[in-house]
Amino acid sequence: MASTQTRGSGLFSGLVLLTVGILLLLHNYHRLDLSEFFTHWWPLLIIFWGAVKLYERTAGRRFGGSGGAITGGEVFLVIGMLALLGAVVAVDITKNKVSQAFGGFSGDKYDFHLDVEPKTITAKAPVLIRTTQGDINVRASDDAELHVSGKKNVRTWSETEAGRVAQPIGVEISQSGNAYDVHPSGFDPSNGRISIDMEVEVPKRSPLSVKTDMGDVTISDMASAVSVFDKQGDAEVHGIDGDVSLEMRKGDAKVEDIKGDVKISGKGGEMGIEVNNATGSLTVDGDFYGSIRAAHVSKGVRLATAKTTLTVTSLDGHLEAGSGSLELVDAHGNVDLRTRDVEVDVENPGGKVNIDNRNAQTALRFSSAPKGDVQITNSSAGISLTLPGSTNFEIQADCRNCDIESEFSSLSNTKSESGDSHLAGKVGSGKGPKILLKTSYGNIELHRSAAAIPAPPRMPAPPAAPVPPHEIPPSTEQ
Repeated sequence: MASTQTRGSGLFSGLVLLTVGILLLLHNYHRLDLSEFFTHWWPLLIIFWGAVKLYERTAGRRFGGSGGAITGGEVFLVIGMLALLGAVVAVDITKNKVSQAFGGFSGDKYDFHLDVEPKTITAKAPVLIRTTQGDINVRASDDAELHVSGKKNVRTWSETEAGRVAQPIGVEISQSGNAYDVHPSGFDPSNGRISIDMEVEVPKRSPLSVKTDMGDVTISDMASAVSVFDKQGDAEVHGIDGDVSLEMRKGDAKVEDIKGDVKISGKGGEMGIEVNNATGSLTVDGDFYGSIRAAHVSKGVRLATAKTTLTVTSLDGHLEAGSGSLELVDAHGNVDLRTRDVEVDVENPGGKVNIDNRNAQTALRFSSAPKGDVQITNSSAGISLTLPGSTNFEIQADCRNCDIESEFSSLSNTKSESGDSHLAGKVGSGKGPKILLKTSYGNIELHRSAAAIPAPPRMPAPPAAPVPPHEIPPSTEQ
């Protein structure tokens, strides 16, 4: 009986050592991820132990012994081997966490080619492209197929390990009803070591949505509506015959040549937002650290940030709004602005103007007569208004503890003993807009722009005097 017990115990110990050795060998040669193995397959260790003990009991009875009893040595052996495997897993997890904590700088980056079988989709079917990490570049195609290619990027400590990790990674094109979903597969999306850069060709008239947690997005030449959700990365969209919607969390956006409305929301990066040439309207809603620039937006701009609310009914010129300044030029429509701590500079608005500012200078200039009423309210800062000399208008200006200066000779101001100034009057004989200016602790300046004096016509140049013929010297020949 004693010999049977010894034989059984030796069998179990040998199998444990053999199994642990094989697992470690596979791990060292990057054929097995121990952390992933234990996460999903740890019950196999209990099954293995039970199977060995069952065999020992059967063998023990066959040879006249009991067998199958769990000894103290076996328990210590199992605990020791599990501790060894646990230490290896802990080292791997620590490496991964350090790599993610420092932006993936631990280990080297290896990339592998990605190619997906094209898929024919129904006409104008919606397409969603999504990933967790990686850049997405989408362009329009003239056929009815989805084409996907790109790179699988893996950051590991060796190329062999990178190849093993990248092997099962791919991109799937799945269908749900009339819509199609393009997404990565074959790995845990929370694994910060893996990213996929996708180049996707989408049928031109398919409505498109793109979602990514980290990566840049570029979309071009679509003839449909485009929607982008990007948590951390830049977005560039151009040449779209439809509406464009961008939701950002940390990144910059550039949108150009859009035949539709543009809507941008969320939070932006240091470079900010730039929108050029949109036949529809532009709406910007959120907190953006960088500048907001827009030019040639036919149906106007609506801007809503923590400090500023702006509505412009038409923008033929340009708008630039930064953290401490706002410049608006050639807004051929009504302007309604409420802001604070922002220096405002508005030039040549084409309709009614209503500006409410706080703690920063406000300047408004017209190169031609205003087409609508003007109202500017400020506090703790001044107001500057420039008008052509030939303009007809009615004005009332009030400021507290400040001065009013006017370059229009027909207007004069009065000042009270407390230091408040008041000006009211009319310039010109015709009917003109009403102008209301009001501020406190800041001066009001009324400037008169000089009319352009036409240059006098150029006098024709006098005719040139005839040139006398050269005298021919007498010949000296004999």
